[in-house]
Amino acid sequence: MTSPLRTAILAPIWLLQLVTGAKSFLDNPLIGSRRLNALGLHVARVRLADSMTRWRRRRLAHRVRPEWREAFDRDGFVAIADIIPPHEFPALREAVLGYSGPAREMRQGDAITRRMAVDAAMFDAIPALRELLDRADIKALFHYVASYRITPLHYIQTIVSKVGGNEPDPQETLHADSFHSSLKAWLFFNPVNADEGPFTYVPGSHRLTPERLAWERARSLADPRVVDRLSARGSPRIADSQLESLRLPSSRGLAVPANTLVVADTVGFHCRGTSRRPGERVELWSYARRNPYLPWLGGDPSSLPGIAERRVGLIWAARDRLAQWIGQPWQPVGKRRPVDHQHPKADHPASPQDG
Repeated sequence: MTSPLRTAILAPIWLLQLVTGAKSFLDNPLIGSRRLNALGLHVARVRLADSMTRWRRRRLAHRVRPEWREAFDRDGFVAIADIIPPHEFPALREAVLGYSGPAREMRQGDAITRRMAVDAAMFDAIPALRELLDRADIKALFHYVASYRITPLHYIQTIVSKVGGNEPDPQETLHADSFHSSLKAWLFFNPVNADEGPFTYVPGSHRLTPERLAWERARSLADPRVVDRLSARGSPRIADSQLESLRLPSSRGLAVPANTLVVADTVGFHCRGTSRRPGERVELWSYARRNPYLPWLGGDPSSLPGIAERRVGLIWAARDRLAQWIGQPWQPVGKRRPVDHQHPKADHPASPQDG
């Protein structure tokens, strides 16, 4: 297919993507256009997304516990100790760590990530997990951070650090997941020490300040062919030394005890802290990202009961079928438990999406 013909066919799609969460400066020549971004295209998308997010959150705020909302509004994340009653947590932890089900793994640098979908089968085997995710206070917090009444994707996730290899883990570099807000959450089943890859966040970096907006404009003018791959695809990296120029504090690693829930807006700068030694971190990992420009709070069919539990399987099946075009870094590894020392020997390609 000739380049002019390809452009003519794809141009309407590229144009439509401007009013979605599409973020790659490499894959969409309009998003990555230096000329259009010099005229303010990227800045306009960032400003509108932020405005719509704040509009939706104002309408969801009344359902969130005030102390949780205040912490999130201030810092961009909230860490909640003993989210599960302490006398109930050991039984849930034992059930999760002992569960065996279909798993997928991906390798990035010297770390392996394993995910097991929280689906209908897992809910049937661990009813307490369904009860936890059905709690009104947790759902209200998830909705507020995501800025939508949406059911996140849930996984039991294991991070295996220091498994060898010459490449560093890209998740250990400060970054934003996108130009607009999204939800990620971690419920830790074991304590996380400061030297064991703790979730790390730059407090207050979720806010669209004049300094952040100027930074967004400057990065939109960079040639996406010469910056690092993940930044070019819309997940920008930032050096610790740049934080002061954005009037931001240093990043903060969250060394937390087991039974702590961390919920964060990943438009803020965050990373996985450096692991000083080999280890495994097991968590309930939740994720939600939606078109940032929609002027309503709900209306997400995939969040309906009976559908929400099946989404992960459908997503993985679709990626498997389209692997030759879009890639599929998540490789099936059969049945596993969250703590399972069988790991693939071959490196898999890195995921285009930060985890």
